[in-house]
Amino acid sequence: MSAQALAGALADERRRAVFGAIVLGAGDLPAVVSRTGLSARDAATAVRRLTDVGVLTDDGAGLRVDGERLRDFARAGGPPAPAPAADPRETILRTFLRDGTLTRLPAQRGRRRVLLEHITERSFEPGVRYPERAVDDALRRWCEGGEADHVTLRRYLIDDLLLTRDHGVYWRP
Repeated sequence: MSAQALAGALADERRRAVFGAIVLGAGDLPAVVSRTGLSARDAATAVRRLTDVGVLTDDGAGLRVDGERLRDFARAGGPPAPAPAADPRETILRTFLRDGTLTRLPAQRGRRRVLLEHITERSFEPGVRYPERAVDDALRRWCEGGEADHVTLRRYLIDDLLLTRDHGVYWRP
């Protein structure tokens, strides 16, 4: 992280509000939205930007300020060694999945495809034929407690050719 990147990340008022909310204990996106009054989209964008520059981390236990990186930056009087590049696929999965539950479906097609592939790989074996009820049961588990529903999820899997359907029988090609 360079001084310029750090300054740029915190120059935006929304990102500063998100940073402050996380410093004060907001550990996930709904808590950040609640504390800042920002829209979910603005808060998610700010979290993504702050994570990209290394100010925040999401270690599975929730969002937190990466104090170690900030201390390294302060001690060195300049940028510490760059953080390892995050796998974009993992970043997408961390953003839209919490404890194995789909929080919401991404609006952006590319991100949605990454998420759908993940769900398909973990829910259905290639070539095995599933009745519609079994498909619905598998997809309901992903949607419990989130904003997405299993019917919409099933439709996206069909539309993206991740599942094939014929007379109420589904399979992963």
